[in-house]
This record gives sequence, C-alpha cells and structure tokens, in this order.
Amino acid sequence: MFWRSVVGKLAVTILLLVSFVLFLLTIFLLEFFENFHVQEAEEDLLQTATKVSVMVESYNDSALVYETTERVKDPASKVIIKYNNGDIWSSKTEDFHLSDIDEQWFIDHSNSSEVISANKPINKHHDISNQEQGMMSVGVPVPNTDAAVFVYQSLSIVDKTKAETTKIILGAAAVSIILTTIFAFFLSTRITSPLIKMREAAFDLTRGEFNTKVPILTHDEIGELAMAFNHMGRQLKFHINALRQEKEQLSSIVNSMADGVITLSRSGDITATNYPADMLIEDWNFEKNISNIDGPRKLPKELYEFLQQVIEGEKEVMEEITIQGRTWVMIMTPLYDQSYIRGAVAVIRDMTEERRLDKLRKDFIANVSHELRTPIAMLQGYSEAIVDDIAESKEEKNELAQIIYEESLRLSRLVNELLDLASMEAGHLTLNTEKVQVIPYVERIYRKFKGIAEDNNIDLTLTKNIQEEFAHFDPDRIEQVFTNLIDNAIRHTTENGFVKVLVTNNENGFAVSVEDSGSGIPEEDLPFVFERFYKADKSRLRNKQVKGTGLGLSIAKNIITGHKGTISVKSKLNIGTTFNFMLPRDQNK
Repeated sequence: MFWRSVVGKLAVTILLLVSFVLFLLTIFLLEFFENFHVQEAEEDLLQTATKVSVMVESYNDSALVYETTERVKDPASKVIIKYNNGDIWSSKTEDFHLSDIDEQWFIDHSNSSEVISANKPINKHHDISNQEQGMMSVGVPVPNTDAAVFVYQSLSIVDKTKAETTKIILGAAAVSIILTTIFAFFLSTRITSPLIKMREAAFDLTRGEFNTKVPILTHDEIGELAMAFNHMGRQLKFHINALRQEKEQLSSIVNSMADGVITLSRSGDITATNYPADMLIEDWNFEKNISNIDGPRKLPKELYEFLQQVIEGEKEVMEEITIQGRTWVMIMTPLYDQSYIRGAVAVIRDMTEERRLDKLRKDFIANVSHELRTPIAMLQGYSEAIVDDIAESKEEKNELAQIIYEESLRLSRLVNELLDLASMEAGHLTLNTEKVQVIPYVERIYRKFKGIAEDNNIDLTLTKNIQEEFAHFDPDRIEQVFTNLIDNAIRHTTENGFVKVLVTNNENGFAVSVEDSGSGIPEEDLPFVFERFYKADKSRLRNKQVKGTGLGLSIAKNIITGHKGTISVKSKLNIGTTFNFMLPRDQNK
C-alpha cells in the first residue's frame, strides 16, 4: 500500500510538517491583520475627528463647518458634534447599519464630559443589540471649548477588509499546500526510486539471479549504497558458485566411493547417502521384514543406537554388521558445529570381497582336489578290479566298465566346466546373440522341466508378462542359465512345494525371477553362491543321488555378465530362495 511505502511516509511527513507551519502562520497573520485593520480604521477616524474639531474651533459659521465636515469625512462614517450649550449635530452616512440606529442612541452614548475632562482622544467599541455588527467611535475635544466631536464607523467595513485578507491568506496557504504536496511526492519519489530498484534487485538475488545490478543514478549516499549493493551481489555470486562447486565436488567424490556413506542428523534423520549405503539399508529392511514404505531415509534401530553412542561419547564408533550374508564394517564419526555435535557421518565398507578372496585362496586347491579325487579314485579302483580279474563274468566286467565310463564322463564334465569358467573369467566368452521370440522360447524350457517337477510332486508355474515380442540374447547360453536355476530350485524343494518362474520382457529389457519354497541358503553362505565349487548343504537336498559340480551358478553369473546384465539372490533359511536376472534391451551401453 501507498501509506506503508517509504514514498508515502516521506511525502505525508513533509506535507504534515508544512501544513502545521502554514496553519500557525495563518493564525498569526489573521490576528495581525485584524488588529492592523482596526488600528488603521481608528487612525482614520481620529484624523477625521481632529480635522472637524479644528474647523469647529476656527469657524464661526456652522453651515460652513457642517458642509466641510460632510466633504472631509468618509461617506460610510457618521460625525456627531456636541456643543457646550447642549446642541448636537449629526452628519449623514451611507452605511445602512449606522442609518438604522436611532439618533437618541448617539446622544445617550456621546460622553462629551469624559472626552473634555480627559482632554485627549478616546477610542471605544460599541455593541448594538439590534445590529449584527458593532461599531467603533473616536471622541476628540474641541480646543478651548467645552464642545466635542465624535466619529462613528460600523465594524462591517473592517470585517469586509478582514474577510478579503483572510481569503488571500487562505488561498496562498492552499497554493502552498498543493505545491508542497507536489514537491514532497517528487522529492520522496526521487529519493526512494533507487531504493525500490534495490528492493527489486534483492528479490532477484533471492531467486538466484546474481547478475542483477542496481543503476547508480546519483553520487550521494544512495549512490554509494547502490555501489555497495552491486559489490555485495558480485561477492555473493562468487561465494555461492564456490559453495556449489564444493558441494558438487563433494557429492561426486561421495557417489564415486565404493564405500557406503551416510550423513545423519542428531535426531537420526538420514540427510545424504550414496548408492552402496542405499543397498545396505535396503538389504537391512529386507532381512528385518521392514516395509519398503519406510524407505531408505529411515535409519534402522540398531544403527540409531550406534548414533546415540557417538553423540553421548563424543567419539567415533566402529562396529561390524552382517546383513544377508555380507559383512560390513561401519565407522561412525561425530559432526561438529563448533563445539556442538549436530550429527554424524558413517562410512560403511563391504568386507565380503576381501574375506571371499581369502577363502577362495585357501579353498580353491582343496575344492579342486576334492572334486577330482572321487572320480579318479573310482576309476583307479574299478580299473584295478578288471586288471586283477576280480570280475569273472562278462556281466560283472560290463558293470564295472559302465561305472568307469560314467565317472569318466563326470570327470570330463568337471574339467570342461572348469575350462569354460576359466575362459569366461578371462574374458573369452563368445556370445551368439540373435533375435529370439520370447514366448515360444520360455514355454519350451518350461515344458522341459514340467515333467521332472510333476514326478517329484512340485508345482512348477510359469507367469509371462510380455510387452515386447522379441528379445536379443544368446539362446543357448541363456537356456543354460534357465536350466541351472530351475534345476537347482527343484532339487532343493521338498514334495508339495512350488517353483515359480516369472518372465518379463518390456522396453527396459528381459527379466526373469525363479522363486522356490525350498530349504533356502544359509546366511553365511549367501555371499558365495556365485563362486566356484559352491554347494548347498547336502543334508537339505531332496534328491541325494543328484550331484552337482558347484560351478553352475558361477557359470550363470558369467553368462549374465557377458550380456551386460545383472543377477542376484535373496533367501531365507527354511522359507525359500529367489534368483533374479535381467538383460538390458540395449546391451551396447
């Protein structure tokens, strides 16, 4: 609003100040001119009375005195001559106020004795009850006689003069107020215009427009303020850009870290995380059966207890966490705002890979030796039986030869899988990618395992969510992955269990989920399911005659990785396991 603006306040202040001064000045001028006009009127009356008194003294001819008096006096005044013998003469007057007054009133109020005794002029003001205006009178004694001359004049003449003077003064005051209003508005606008531009520039700064500049129109204090404002804008832009660069640099560093980073407020709210930290919290929520509605921004209760230790102890805390079979080491350090702890930052490192490599180094030779020792021992034992003629009949020799043949096949399969795995890990995997029609492809694989599942009283279901008819991958290699996952699910699922296969093909890619209600995978073994020679606990196998080499999941992972895809597993002991893999539509990225 105008009244709340600086322009309005300054203009109103100037106008009120000038109006107050003009008000006082008008009162004083009106009083002054009123007294001045009355005084001037009294002096005129006194001069007239003096002239008449001199004529009365000097001339013996009364007619000449009366005629001269009529000519000398003001036509609006009335002259009364009172002689010492009691005779009274009054002049004519053009003032209707005086002409309406009874002559007797003048006779009664002609205080000649007072004038004569005082021997000096006497001024008086008279109020007439039947008249709107009063009158003034001047009495002058005639020298050397007992006569006196009185001159009367109505105050209406003085009032008219005073009214005209009042109009002139009030008109001048009104013109002064108008000019003052224009001047005040012009002056306030002149002063506040740069301030308004600075206000608009300040709003621009709040919106991030740091290139805004205030024009320097004057070289006074306001101009210096504009220069300081422009300098402040440049400095603010410099510091904001520096802070933005520091923030982007810090964000890039944190996001590129292999370790998880979580920034926490004092109340336990997560203010910033990177991808590894989000994965840790997601796995935590999955294991603790926490709804995903809570989201990764909710700090788990156990981690919140570590935060309280940091705040209360004012020192860093290091803890080891095991989630979904992966081992994490967390170092939580307090964040200070001067001497006040405002939060904490937690750095979480996944130590699973280090432990896995150490375990692989220790177990690789033992695993290979163990896997090769059994078929070699059987080959050696049965071949010695043949050489030593332990088997006498042809049927017995054929049976031993069949065993030797099966073990040789097993040994050959193991060696071939080791070679394939070594070739894949060395980067020599060859993929024959082609355009595959998804529905016939997955239904053929489903029919291949449907009979096996029914023989073992397992409910095998296939669910298709096909939005794109075709997908691009190596059909033989992906069938090898399907075979490994579905076969493992059937072998680890008890009777009356289920195996669910969900196939999705859309604009994002080709995704498969294999879920079973089997024995599950121990938490400590979960990080190693895709490693070489990994085998589930044989006591949980439904078909104990079926033996695996422990290389299937490792080969499957390498095949999926070769297609630029991802494969993962989630499992809970005695509840079930879910394997998921996804092949992107554009595998060239």
